[in-house]
Amino acid sequence: AMARTGAVINVKKPQFISPGQVGNIVDKFQEAGNHQVILCDRGSNFGYDNLVVDMLGFNVMKQVSGGCPVIFDVTHALQTRDPFGAASGGRRAQVSELARAGMAVGIAGLFIEAHPDPANAKCDGPSAVPLAKLEPFLRQMKAIDELVKSFPELDTDH
Repeated sequence: AMARTGAVINVKKPQFISPGQVGNIVDKFQEAGNHQVILCDRGSNFGYDNLVVDMLGFNVMKQVSGGCPVIFDVTHALQTRDPFGAASGGRRAQVSELARAGMAVGIAGLFIEAHPDPANAKCDGPSAVPLAKLEPFLRQMKAIDELVKSFPELDTDH
């Protein structure tokens, strides 16, 4: 039903499938007539309660989807799970380095949780970017994006 609305749809890759499997998801949207799909990745389960982001997977997702834009949910990638806790933890201190790595592989953009006071956020606070830091954070990411996308593609396979 959602695909038939014609709206732009942000599809987040489930944590339990490989980047190569998202092509099947995109096919379903396209069969319903919707070609406005954005793909989003926050990583894959690794062991128990840990997400790992495979930077090579972003391009795989783009290829198997026929060129859909791929964005990186960097703050959710930094969530940590406590199987006995009521809320997720997070590794906010690593958001810049992980976002820089994502931007360096030429993704289309970032999905970011931000909050004026992450310590008091109802959810996702431990991985959210403080709102006061969002503008300088985005300036850095934009600079990396522009630099990376200014380079010509290199065919290192031939």
